[in-house]
Amino acid sequence: MSKKLIGIDLGGTTVKLAVLTETGEVQQKWSLLTDISEEGTKIVPSIVASINEHIERYGMSKEDFIGIGMGSPGTVDLKNGTVIGAYNLNWKTLQPVKLLIEEGTGIPFAIDNDANVAALGERWKGAGENEENMAFLTLGTGVGGGIVAEGNLLHGSVGAAGEVGHITVEPNGYDCTCGKKGCLETVASATGVVRLARDYADEYAGESTLKVAIDDGQLVTAKDVFDFAKQNDALAVKVIDKVAFYLGLACGNIANILNPSTIVIGGGVSNAGEFLIEQVQEYFDTFTFPAIRSSCKIRLAQLGNDAGVIGASSLIKDIMSKNEKLSTI
Repeated sequence: MSKKLIGIDLGGTTVKLAVLTETGEVQQKWSLLTDISEEGTKIVPSIVASINEHIERYGMSKEDFIGIGMGSPGTVDLKNGTVIGAYNLNWKTLQPVKLLIEEGTGIPFAIDNDANVAALGERWKGAGENEENMAFLTLGTGVGGGIVAEGNLLHGSVGAAGEVGHITVEPNGYDCTCGKKGCLETVASATGVVRLARDYADEYAGESTLKVAIDDGQLVTAKDVFDFAKQNDALAVKVIDKVAFYLGLACGNIANILNPSTIVIGGGVSNAGEFLIEQVQEYFDTFTFPAIRSSCKIRLAQLGNDAGVIGASSLIKDIMSKNEKLSTI
């Protein structure tokens, strides 16, 4: 029997886990709640217990697995397998994740940033189509990303490569949680779309169902704004055009520097589908020079919630592959 991979997508609300084949096909998947109490000290033990429980339930043993890969928020030390600064997990101090999981399961382990592993997932089994040069943007509560160049995931000197959410798209724009102004995250995340809609509604004097809803104090979401735009609500169309402008500008800057063949857009905001992608592509074409414009395609992510576990599992697969190459030298 061929050996399996385990992928873990660690989030602030839930932990998603999956057993996959060596070729990245998800065979079983499950999830558990992320218990961030007691400074997050329960998170890793609960993951270990859950893995061991499911291995036993499926009639398998640790010898049946190549390894475990995880995507985590926070600052990740790839070599030592530690995480710090994952505040949504209540991890304020250094967490020896690799040590604890390997000790608890007896299975080799690898870890990377959650946005990076989602990029790897889309590259391996999704819209990235295993291309050597691609960029990934995930538009959710914030904006994250990952960059693959010449077949390798970029990390940078301090592990901050791919922080596309902090590309400046409006120098005098909204304050960002990172401390500077006008980051892409402030205008293209789910909260950013709503922020733009509320500000535009204050100044808008025409007919608009979206404006009525906002002025009435109703809870308006990013999905609502996109739905109104699809119905040609004048205010919503104006808001989404601006969101597409900012995304097209950011993607254009990424492409002009890195020359990827594909930029994949995922996350909750991307549920707007081709309606969003087509508008981003128009602005992207405006902000790129001809060679880039003709060689790079903006695509919609395909894997949804499975991107994280698939990409995480590929971490361990890649490490084993590199070790095999080194052993033959």
